Amino acid sequence: MTIQTPTSKSTVSGGPAANKGPVALQMFLLTTLFFLWGFVTSLNDVLIPHFKALFSLSYTQSSLVQFCFFTAYFVVSLPAGLFMSRYGYKLTLIAGLLIAAVGALLFFPAAQVLSYPIFLLGLFTLAAGITFLQVSANTFVSIIGDTKTAASRLNLTQAFNSLGTTIAPKLGGVFILVAAGVVLTREEQAAQLKMPYLIICGILVLLAALSWILLAAPKAAGESERAAQDVGFLETLRHPQVYWGFINLFLYVGAEVCIGSFLISYLAQPSTVGLSAVDAAGYVSFYWGGAMIGRFVGSAILRKFSPLKVLGTFTAIAAILVVAAMGLQGPIAMWTILAVGLFNSIQFPTIFSTSIEGLGRLTEKASSFLIMAIFGGAVLPVAFGAIADNISLRVAFIIPLICYAIISAHSFYSAARRPGA
Repeated sequence: MTIQTPTSKSTVSGGPAANKGPVALQMFLLTTLFFLWGFVTSLNDVLIPHFKALFSLSYTQSSLVQFCFFTAYFVVSLPAGLFMSRYGYKLTLIAGLLIAAVGALLFFPAAQVLSYPIFLLGLFTLAAGITFLQVSANTFVSIIGDTKTAASRLNLTQAFNSLGTTIAPKLGGVFILVAAGVVLTREEQAAQLKMPYLIICGILVLLAALSWILLAAPKAAGESERAAQDVGFLETLRHPQVYWGFINLFLYVGAEVCIGSFLISYLAQPSTVGLSAVDAAGYVSFYWGGAMIGRFVGSAILRKFSPLKVLGTFTAIAAILVVAAMGLQGPIAMWTILAVGLFNSIQFPTIFSTSIEGLGRLTEKASSFLIMAIFGGAVLPVAFGAIADNISLRVAFIIPLICYAIISAHSFYSAARRPGA
């Protein structure tokens, strides 16, 4: 999941110190970042059942993985924005990589002492670093080349972000989850996390070094940009599209993360298909892969039809699929819930873009505010887990169902009130 920020009109500052690498090489480096943070975020779907078994956790307790991870977006997004205002895009990006590396490194001592709280601290720190990357990288992509092709570059990097979320569950299932019939001690299960996250830590440090060497340093904000930064949140929130955008993004991220977090447990149920954790993790890739495919297909659809009407239709279909997954059993239940990923695809960028449309000087402040809505991925999975513990896992899918229904209803309502939108 990436955040699609407005295309900046800034250019890269001149001089040999700034022009450190060709645009193609810089794009390759930035695209790698998008892939990596998509990979790390989706890997949480594998960590949840792994921790649940390792520490004998309830669904609610295991949902703290997502709570700690996505809470970082809410807590760190504003400090990251202030850091970027003072030190620029490049240093913000490098700081994000190094902070994320510290978070990945914390998995080693956590595995050594078998401490769930230290694992959660590592996840929070890892996500804090990714928040710094989210704040800086999207705009960085838009300013390192021709502004006319900025949208194309952003779409390319976001596609690779989706590729990362698609690959991670499969690889995570192979290297982290224990295969059916294999018996390991708690220490051995915890040790399975050391190498993958040490490798992630090393890659993050390497990317920080390459970013320092290769990435250019954009110019400081111009007068019009500084004036936009002085706009207060209250003025921004006078626009209903902004606070409704926050609500809808909160609900969308929460619904997407709820489903992804508990897919392995859902597919492992005998009433669904009774897969082992390792086999189920492979099928989670279809959920995230659907989102990747849907972005390409949805991009073409959005050129011809009203974005709000497309959003309303996609969320309505997602809601119907969730209802089917709650009531059906067997392979058809599995494929209906996996198909939700396809209709998640256009939701984030469409909600985001329609929420900042026509805001002018308020755009930057509104964008920062909307970033905080990713907090939905922290809160709603905990509610999902609580329902799963106290009633059943199938009933817990009422959470994403309500989320999609609200977004769909508001989208059609807004389309009726905003002709041409």
